[in-house]
Amino acid sequence: MSLFLGTHQNRLDVKGRVSVPAIFRAALRKEHIKENNSLIFRPSHKMSCIEGWPLSVFSELTNSLSTLDLFSEEHDDIATTLYAEAWPLDLDREGRILLPDILKEHANLTDAVTFMGLGAIFQIWEPTAATERCKTARQKVQQKNLSITPQTHKKRIET
Repeated sequence: MSLFLGTHQNRLDVKGRVSVPAIFRAALRKEHIKENNSLIFRPSHKMSCIEGWPLSVFSELTNSLSTLDLFSEEHDDIATTLYAEAWPLDLDREGRILLPDILKEHANLTDAVTFMGLGAIFQIWEPTAATERCKTARQKVQQKNLSITPQTHKKRIET
């Protein structure tokens, strides 16, 4: 799977268009988007940013809804959160997307935006908020002494 890496700043034009960073477009071409240029954009339900999802990754996430009763309150709440404000957007020939007003308002975007790679997805932030988010995340990781161990480096215990 291709990864979205790095932090990149771009300008939001007066029409609400922004260029997706070239490194992100390359990752999309490599793995996720073959014939079309669709991405799913949605407001984060945790932070004041926009999440960008390749359709294949978004589909994997939403497949887990099938484990819930279709008519349950939990299903309805999660489906509403995932789908009601989700926008499928296509990249134009210049690699730009046109962000709907509801998404720009959610992330407080005006003239500059920051794209942050998060591996399988990416986020779009107001630049000052993005800087603060990175700082806060780094502090939390240090305070909680968080780390991960790659699967290939785990020792097998045989009994």
